[in-house]
Amino acid sequence: MKLLRVDLTKREINTEEITGEDALLGGRGMVAKILSQEVDPAIDPLSEENKLVIAGGIFAGTKLTSSGRLSIGAKSPLTGGIKESNAGGTSADRLARLGYRGIILEGQAQDQLIMVINDKGVSFEAADELQGLGNYETAKQLLDKYPGAGLISVGPAAEYGVLSACVSNTDCDEAPSRVNGRGGMGAVMGLKGIKAIVLDDSQSDELALRKKEQYQEMAKDFSRIVANADTTANYRKYGTSALVKVTDGLGALPTKNFSRGSFEGSDNISGQKMYEEIINRGGEGKTSHSCMDTCVIRCSNIFPDEEGNTLVAPLEYETIGLVGSNLGIDSLDQIARINYKCNDVGVDTIEFGATMGVAMEEGLCEFGDFESVMDMLNEIQENTLLGRLIASGAKVFGKVLGAKRVPVVKGQGLPAYDPRSIKGLGVTYATSPMGADHTAGNTVRAPLKHSKKEGQVEASKSLQPFVAAMDTLGMCVFLAPSIGKKRHLLADLVNARLDFDITEDDLMELGRKVLAWEKRFNEQAGITKAYDDLPEFFRKEENPDSGASFDIDKDELQRVFDDFPDFS
Repeated sequence: MKLLRVDLTKREINTEEITGEDALLGGRGMVAKILSQEVDPAIDPLSEENKLVIAGGIFAGTKLTSSGRLSIGAKSPLTGGIKESNAGGTSADRLARLGYRGIILEGQAQDQLIMVINDKGVSFEAADELQGLGNYETAKQLLDKYPGAGLISVGPAAEYGVLSACVSNTDCDEAPSRVNGRGGMGAVMGLKGIKAIVLDDSQSDELALRKKEQYQEMAKDFSRIVANADTTANYRKYGTSALVKVTDGLGALPTKNFSRGSFEGSDNISGQKMYEEIINRGGEGKTSHSCMDTCVIRCSNIFPDEEGNTLVAPLEYETIGLVGSNLGIDSLDQIARINYKCNDVGVDTIEFGATMGVAMEEGLCEFGDFESVMDMLNEIQENTLLGRLIASGAKVFGKVLGAKRVPVVKGQGLPAYDPRSIKGLGVTYATSPMGADHTAGNTVRAPLKHSKKEGQVEASKSLQPFVAAMDTLGMCVFLAPSIGKKRHLLADLVNARLDFDITEDDLMELGRKVLAWEKRFNEQAGITKAYDDLPEFFRKEENPDSGASFDIDKDELQRVFDDFPDFS
């Protein structure tokens, strides 16, 4: 397997063999190593000195279930530190079939380009006709020219270089709706001059496997375990939106700029309500859908309008929480329309929802005002001053308004879990090198009293290295509850795939190594442990629906990394 290194300034293309211990690195681990070794943490993240790393994991392209996650990372325009953003879709599998574990984009092109990767190599085309287009029209035009290809693209927000811009990937139905949303990776890609990457693997051979029969048999067994798990059945029926009722019951569903944790309209935006609407409306709607070709969990969905035409695919819990309950909006149709517009313009729904929550509390519009939310997205699309402020994220927007209640950590808006009510996740928000990120170590399923502080640091401490390892392997984190305590299966699959001899403990050590690289980068960028905390209002204000505030001492938070080895 190879790395593709592209110097956009010089239009030079080189490939590098991945050998030795690095053969295990993909995804988040590859992002962490390359950035920590090759990027000065003090640079301006929007300058040409930044590097954008696009990487799949070691199982990509091998048909192992849920193994095609794609990591995109750089120094973040939003946080100022290291950032890895994770998405589904077909990109990682296609890259692997083309012979690449990842791509490193260096320098900066003078004009907007389309990069085409196929069995013949890499070529560039002018993107003049695509400039200013949203992701959906961009995908339509490129797929007319390259039928059957996969796409990695950005919308107009990325071309403008706004801080919350994201990157889109096509899914199994060729919709550009699988999003590397967090941290402003779209801004880095857009300002480097790449509008889209076309992945044409139509002439690629089947991926070579060292122990083919053994690996394929193990992959079948693994898929069977995941498919038959109780948690998988729930995901397959309701998707991630099943969490609406869970978090609302815990007093953890962000409501009206995180002022409380239970929403009066939660029944109208729940997974159960979504399931009913999709079934009743029929047409193009699907209650279950795969974002990756071989996924057996199928937690995605296609949400239709009343005529059965697709409104958006998928509609996920995080979006429902941030642009739904957090903005006082209790209509799935309206949330879906916001979701589609965010995807098309190319801004992170989580960051947008967190920012709009601040805007509503500060009186720019009222909670529940759907039309004003859509107007704000139009402002972003038209690149107005107000649009740029909104798309700069909650931290910047909150500072401009002088807001006191701004739900961010390390410059990144909080996802859809109130950290006073799920305190272990609050620990993860506070301490993760990623900033506020639910995927970095979500404790919502941990056997804890979530509103009490006992055991929360330990729960986050055990989860963060495991998740970092999963992200490095390119595996979906939803596999974790499916396999339960059988984590050794992941090590067995690694050994069969690479002819290695590692253990479950080795995978945890890999996760710690990745986290150590990330923390070191952040410290050199000036994001020290002093930033490992939540906004003050979470400590001072009691959540009225859980009766809790965030009361874990700052010194206690530092125990998450107190025994990590020094990998510098």
